[in-house]
Amino acid sequence: MPKVCFYFLLHQPYRLTNFAVTDLSDPRHEYFCQDCYDQNREVFQKVAQKSYRPMLSLLLDLVEKHPEFKFSFSCSGVFLEQAQAWGPEVIDLLVRLSKHRSQVEIVGENYYHSLSALYSQKEFRAQVKQHTSLMRELFDVKPVTFRNTEMIYNNYVGWQVARLGFRGILVEGVDRLMQGRPKTQIYRANCDLALPMLLKHAQLSDDIAFRFSQKSWSQWPLTSEKYLSWLHDYRDEETINLFMDFETFGEHQWESTGIFPFFARLVETGCQDAHIQFTTPREQLSPKRFTTKKDWSAWVKTLPIYNVDDPISWADEDRDLSAWRANDFQYDTLQKIYELEAKVKAKKDPRLLADWRRLQTSDHFYYMCTKYFADGDVHAYFSAYDSPYEAYRRYCIVLADLQERCQ
Repeated sequence: MPKVCFYFLLHQPYRLTNFAVTDLSDPRHEYFCQDCYDQNREVFQKVAQKSYRPMLSLLLDLVEKHPEFKFSFSCSGVFLEQAQAWGPEVIDLLVRLSKHRSQVEIVGENYYHSLSALYSQKEFRAQVKQHTSLMRELFDVKPVTFRNTEMIYNNYVGWQVARLGFRGILVEGVDRLMQGRPKTQIYRANCDLALPMLLKHAQLSDDIAFRFSQKSWSQWPLTSEKYLSWLHDYRDEETINLFMDFETFGEHQWESTGIFPFFARLVETGCQDAHIQFTTPREQLSPKRFTTKKDWSAWVKTLPIYNVDDPISWADEDRDLSAWRANDFQYDTLQKIYELEAKVKAKKDPRLLADWRRLQTSDHFYYMCTKYFADGDVHAYFSAYDSPYEAYRRYCIVLADLQERCQ
C-alpha cells in the first residue's frame, strides 16, 4: 500500500507598521505595531477564527477517532509568539495534538522563518536552536525532522541541517533536478553527512492547496473519492508527500468551498482503505528497524542522491529564490540586514537582537517582489501592503532606525 505523508506549516509574520521618518528619534522603536492599532493582532485573530481553530479541532477529532491517521506539522517561532499573545486556545489545541506522539510529529523549523541558512551559518544555527528550545518548552519534544524556511534548500543547507543533528529534511521535488526519477522515493543529501530527505509531491499537494476551489480546473469539483483514486495509482513502496500551508484550510480555501468536510472524509475513507497507509516523516526517514546510528547511516548511504547546487524552494512556478531575491529592493535590504549581525550582537541588547531577527523574516522580502502574471498575482494576494514599493519604503525606514541603534 502506498504511504501518505501530510505536513502542514503554521506561520504568521510580524508586519511592519507605517513607521515614519519623524519616528526615527522615538526611543520606543515600535516597528511592528502602533498604540492605536495593531494589524498583526487583527490578522492573527481573523485567521485563527477562519483556519487555525477549526482545522486544529478537526485534526484533533480525527486523530482521536482514527488511530491509523498520522500527520506532521511545524510552527515558526514568530507564529507561536503571536498565538501565545492573542490565541491561547490555538496553543492549547497544539499541545493536545502533540500528546499523540505516535500519530503526530512536530517538525523542526527556523524560529524567525528567515533566509539565514543562505547568509549566516552562525545565525542559522542560533535560530534553529532557539526553535528547538521552544518545542521542548511548549510541547516537550525535540524535533528529529527539519523543514527550512519556504523549503529553501541546496547542498550547503543540507550539510548545515545534518550538522545540527537532524535525522531528515523535507524539500521540494523540482522537476528540472529529478532527471525523470519519482518524487515518491526517499533520497539523501549530497554532502558528507547522513541526511535522508522526503520530496514534496507538488501536483497532488497543489490540487488541494491551490486548485480545490478553482471552477475552471478540469478536475473540479474535487471529491475525496476522486483524490483517493489518484493515490491508488502508486505502488506499495512509494510515499506520497503532501506538503502545504496550514492556512489552506479556511483561509486560502474558504469554509464555503467545502474544504473541511473534504479533508475529514479523505482521512476517514483513507483509514478504512486497505490500500492507503498514513505515515509521518520520522517513520520514513528514521525507521525503527535500525537500532544503532551506524546501521541507520549505512542505510542512508544506499539511498539515491538529490543533488541541489543552486537554491530551490516551494514558491512560485520556478521553485527558486526569485520570490525573495530577484530585484534590487530585495538584494539591497537582505545584504544590509545581515551586514548588521556583528554590530547587533556586540550590543548585547535583547530587544535590539529580537527586532533584528524579526526583520529577517522572509515575508518582508516576499512583499517586495515585482513579478507579473500568475506569480505576481499570488504575491499581491499575500502582501500586507499596497505595492512592493511600499514594502520597500517601510522596511528601509525601519532599517535606518535599526542601524542608528547599532552605533
